[in-house]
Amino acid sequence: MVTAVGGNGGYAGGKQFVTAEELREKLRHLRNEKALIVKLVDIVDFNGSFLAHVRDLAGANPIILVVTKVDLLPKGTDFNCVGDWVVEATMRKKLNVLSVHLTSSKSLVGIAGVVSEIQKEKKGRDVYILGAANVGKSAFINALLKMLSHKDPVAAMARKYKPIQSAVPGTTVGPIQINAFLGGGKVYDTPGVHLHHRQAAVIHSQDLPALAPRSRLRGQSFTKQLVLDQWVSEKMEFNGLTGFSIFWGGLVRIDVLKVLPESCLTFYGPKALKLHIIPSNKADEFYKKEVGVLLSPPSGEQVADWAGLETVRQLRIRFDDTKRPACDVAISGLGWITVEPVSQTLKEASSNIVEEEEVMEISLDVHVPKPVEIFVRPPLPVGKLGGEWYQYRDLTETEEETRPRWYF
Repeated sequence: MVTAVGGNGGYAGGKQFVTAEELREKLRHLRNEKALIVKLVDIVDFNGSFLAHVRDLAGANPIILVVTKVDLLPKGTDFNCVGDWVVEATMRKKLNVLSVHLTSSKSLVGIAGVVSEIQKEKKGRDVYILGAANVGKSAFINALLKMLSHKDPVAAMARKYKPIQSAVPGTTVGPIQINAFLGGGKVYDTPGVHLHHRQAAVIHSQDLPALAPRSRLRGQSFTKQLVLDQWVSEKMEFNGLTGFSIFWGGLVRIDVLKVLPESCLTFYGPKALKLHIIPSNKADEFYKKEVGVLLSPPSGEQVADWAGLETVRQLRIRFDDTKRPACDVAISGLGWITVEPVSQTLKEASSNIVEEEEVMEISLDVHVPKPVEIFVRPPLPVGKLGGEWYQYRDLTETEEETRPRWYF
């Protein structure tokens, strides 16, 4: 077991965990010092891993935003679109972000750009690396030191320090100093913050590996045809996905209350969590019977004490363009569901599927464990088709000058 920052969820950890309040106390001095903050965010869990209160720690200090694990995005993804999407999302947070970097510590993609930016902006400041648990912080530090060591003998010596990489959240109870720069300047590795609103906070440590994607994401889509193939008989009244519930392991349930007949829900997340579709009038009975069996996590001894999916969020999504997804429904600590008014196959077959006067609205009930958060966000443009429907926003002259640049 390695240490992490404890949250307020069901997985309390133990004495080796420190609280988020204790971590804030350890880093409170940053607000009054000159520091450079390198903030890591997991692209698979962008909203859930963003560390909403980082401004309380960083103060006015500049931030380099590092987006990790971009190698997990679906094949054919246009990173120009993804970079623009991340910058747009970051601007809404109103942080002092210098630049955004799309990276993969596994392939070292984007790491050289982060190194260059750190060396350019360091200016005698110490560098603090912040991130939620399991955003890939330890792997990033190893990749950073590897890149620095090519020209910096101090960094080469520092590579002897190997941060722990584990599915169990965390690294240490306090900042660890790493001498990584010739001529002075230090890097501080801080504990991975175990956020109470992510799925990792409500399941046992034995199930944590199931939440971590191990290979490139491939969206699994639920459409009218899939329901026809699995469930519909001649006697059953049928209107696409309406009236069906989709379970994402034992951690998420989506009740489809109202959609267009040709709507499509595409799930992006770890392959270890299996998806099951069932008529909504049978969903309660199905969950009670299969939780911990077909529907896992939870698993093992945790099932007996499992409180179930106690939080229900009602989503009413209006849209005016069937040529692009309406939104993403992001589940903190897990992945996201892209909500499309019309499946891509039908888009290609017809450009006039929805009548103009028809009220275009999608209604979903999303069930998750307490206190897991649900985010409705602009759709992340992934896969080959993402580059086709993504729309770049027209920028003002002021925005052109102040908007952070992104790098890959």
